[in-house]
Amino acid sequence: MDWSIQEIAKIAGTTSRTLRHYDDIGLLRPSRTGHNGYRYYNSAALVQLQRILLLRELGLSLPVISDVLRQETDAVRALGGHLAWLQQEQARLARQAASVRQTIESLKGDGELVAEKMFDGFDHTQYKNEVEERWGKDAYAQGDSWWRGMSAEEKQAWRQGSQDLATDWIRAAGSGAAADSAEAQDLARRHVDWLTAIPGTPASRGGDRKGYVVGLGEMYVADPRFAANYGGEAGAGFVRDALRIYAERHLQG
Repeated sequence: MDWSIQEIAKIAGTTSRTLRHYDDIGLLRPSRTGHNGYRYYNSAALVQLQRILLLRELGLSLPVISDVLRQETDAVRALGGHLAWLQQEQARLARQAASVRQTIESLKGDGELVAEKMFDGFDHTQYKNEVEERWGKDAYAQGDSWWRGMSAEEKQAWRQGSQDLATDWIRAAGSGAAADSAEAQDLARRHVDWLTAIPGTPASRGGDRKGYVVGLGEMYVADPRFAANYGGEAGAGFVRDALRIYAERHLQG
């Protein structure tokens, strides 16, 4: 079975113009073109479009998405990573909605606000338990204090810098660069500098920086939530390998 470009645009909530653009840049080819020039898409093309739209929601540019799709060809594995991330976000947003709903009800009924419940699900605490378990309560407390002390503009700039770093990793992995190449090692240096700038991390406190960086790289691959930041398991594997090489060359155990 296949669908016309108009049908797909309507189903996916996009436009025929967007789909034609994806065809022009080689991102999403139609499965066939009719004698009248109309584009038609089969089920495999629909899966490809779903992945494209998911990656767009993560803020990736079209060239980077193209690199990700070329690098991660196992759609089931890639979508599995997306699903894990979406389920985590779903749970977090449900907690946010519940906390806001309770605030509204309290305000409407002149009830007492419960401060402990007003901020459940807001993302600055989403990794609290994991951070405390891996690196101790002091590590989380220092990082949390640093984050809360930033202005809205500083937080946005930090988020943008993090996204830029992830995008550059994805682009390098998609280009076929080797993990020990100058490009990959410069990204590894930037990554360690980024980690060092976050108070509370082992990278900022000294100690076993090598073990921390190598272990973090392994976690990127093992946890789909983190792998999604680098285009999936294959991209995360590239980051892990580059960080390991950098750590062996430049960091103290």
